[in-house]
Order: sequence, then C-alpha cells, then structure tokens
Amino acid sequence: MKTLLIVWYSFTGGSRQLAEAARDGAVEAGDVDVRYLAAEDAQSADLLGSDGYIFVCPENLAAIAGVMKAFFDRTYYDVLGQIEGRPYAAMICAGSDGANAQRQLERIATGWRLKRVAETRIVNVGAQTKEEILAAKEIGETELAAARELGATLAAGIEMGVF
Repeated sequence: MKTLLIVWYSFTGGSRQLAEAARDGAVEAGDVDVRYLAAEDAQSADLLGSDGYIFVCPENLAAIAGVMKAFFDRTYYDVLGQIEGRPYAAMICAGSDGANAQRQLERIATGWRLKRVAETRIVNVGAQTKEEILAAKEIGETELAAARELGATLAAGIEMGVF
C-alpha cells in the first residue's frame, strides 16, 4: 500500500484545521495509508517511507514557523537524494501575505527535487493585531473544503500512480 505523509505545525489552530481537512479528504479518497504527523514528531524515516507529502504550517514573521523549519532542518540531509520526484503539496496559514513562507517552503522542496502537484495554497486569516494573531483561528468551510480536495487529490494520484 502506498503512503501519503501529512506533516503539520500549528500554534493557534488554523494550520491544524487545514491539515485535518487534508487528512480527512485523503482517507476518504482511496486505498492509501495516510500518516498525519506533527512536525515535531516527524522524522527522516517517515519521509523515506512515504510516497508523497502534504506540508502545512503557519507563516510567522514572514517565514515558515520555526517548528516546521526545525523539521526541515532535522530531516533535510538525511533524505537528500532519496526522495527525488515524489509529489507534494503545501498549505500556509497566514495573517496577511504568506508569500515569503510559500517561497521558503517551495525552495526546500525544490532542493529535495520533489514534484509540486498543486499550487501552494495560502489561507489568509487577516490577523494583524497582537490579539488577532494570538487568538485561536477558525478556518471557514470554503478553505476546509479546498484542503479536503487537496488531500483527496494527492491520495488518489499516489494510489493510481499518476504522480
């Protein structure tokens, strides 16, 4: 059985909701083992043992969140040259922009020579004040539906060998 790995980090809940929705869509889509791991728990062996990936994290201070960056730092060289060509997609939960976090995550994936199979989705929650930034996030159904569709697409594509 093929495996889809979803690696996520969330501080205020927005990215977690997106990752959960992607997981749910992937589980419903077909006969693929879906592994759902928090970034602090994911290891190199998890990447090596998977056929495709979804990465989900918030943008913090115009970059991917430190916990997600630590996951990439911890695993990058251990898997370099061993996961080339595998499909991936990503979602960024941002307060306003998200573009730099997107660039950063995509540059890491490019270094691994992963194949991006969907446009990186930036979900803008419009948080601008300290209180809004630190508040628990509630992702709307439209964005959650898109995340479920992304999970389903990756799972189905991996199962059918399309990617």
